[in-house]
Amino acid sequence: MNCYEKIGLQRVINASGRMTALGVSTLNESVAKAAIEGGSSYVVIDDLIDKAGEIISKYTGGEDSCVTSSASAGIAISVAGIISKGKKSIIERLPDSTGLCNEVILQKGHVVQFGAPITSMIRLGGGVPVEVGMANSVAIEDVEQAITDKTCALIYIKSHHCIQKGMISIEKMVEIAHKHNLPLIIDAAAEEDMTKYIKMNADLVIYSGAKALEATTSGFITGNKTLIGYCKKQYKGIARPMKIGKEGIMGLLQALENYTNKDLVSYVKRQHEIVSYLNDEISKIKGCSAREIQDEAGREIYRSQVVIDEKNVGKTAVEIDKLLCEGNPSIHCRTHLLTQGILSFDPRPMVEGDKELIVEKLRKIVEG
Repeated sequence: MNCYEKIGLQRVINASGRMTALGVSTLNESVAKAAIEGGSSYVVIDDLIDKAGEIISKYTGGEDSCVTSSASAGIAISVAGIISKGKKSIIERLPDSTGLCNEVILQKGHVVQFGAPITSMIRLGGGVPVEVGMANSVAIEDVEQAITDKTCALIYIKSHHCIQKGMISIEKMVEIAHKHNLPLIIDAAAEEDMTKYIKMNADLVIYSGAKALEATTSGFITGNKTLIGYCKKQYKGIARPMKIGKEGIMGLLQALENYTNKDLVSYVKRQHEIVSYLNDEISKIKGCSAREIQDEAGREIYRSQVVIDEKNVGKTAVEIDKLLCEGNPSIHCRTHLLTQGILSFDPRPMVEGDKELIVEKLRKIVEG
């Protein structure tokens, strides 16, 4: 029985992924120990933020980095930093940016809901989102013709939530931004490569700590030293309610160290093995067919995608998902394609015995 069951909550099997709604990820012993040690002593927080930024940058290749409470906080802080340029009078009035250079351009296909609207994060930092192009097609001209003397930045959302076709590439967005002397922010919250976007000359790149890194609840912004300096100053303004504690920072630093030593071959092999088991067993269930798919955004993530034959099963994928979530254990799969009759199972968060319980419960729901 885990600690949540002890207080009367259901046991959760996470087959959805590194999802905030399910607690994102779990901590290994070394990260938990680092967090406990971090919480057991006092430190000057500003000094810790600076030192953490220095350490993080060794892993990312950024000139400097700023720790945050999450990737979404990183978006708001980045926008606020760019608008304020570290000026105290502006920091203290944000998110009210009336009369300032405050427009942030993003592609229409990147205006996504990830549990909250991406545009809300921009507005929290004082930014005014300017959506360009169409949901499935954006041209370079759409971006360039939206740039005015009120434009302060361009932002690119690298996420499976986004439309994956018809969008302008990161390389082109960097080119456009720098041609117009504007910074490009990349929200790379769940991305697994901590150096890729800095190498592509993005100015600020935002990562979640708790997703690919499996750290404590945390995040960071990495990139241009001047802009990072502006970001850090937001802790005297809008970032105050988004602050990260010393224990969270120390857990993040340990997770980064662990991540550089991660056996990626074994990591991917384990995914394939779990997915293979799920596909074989689920395809034996009446009206269900399963196959392996790769993550929509091209990450080294593999999942079991299950197509439900509604006529044969007598239930929709939406109804099956609801029944999976009910009872104990409560099983949560990926629901992005539910209305198309598709369930997906992500193997990464699964622990020993989870895959068997998923098959057993799905079979009972479908076959009775």
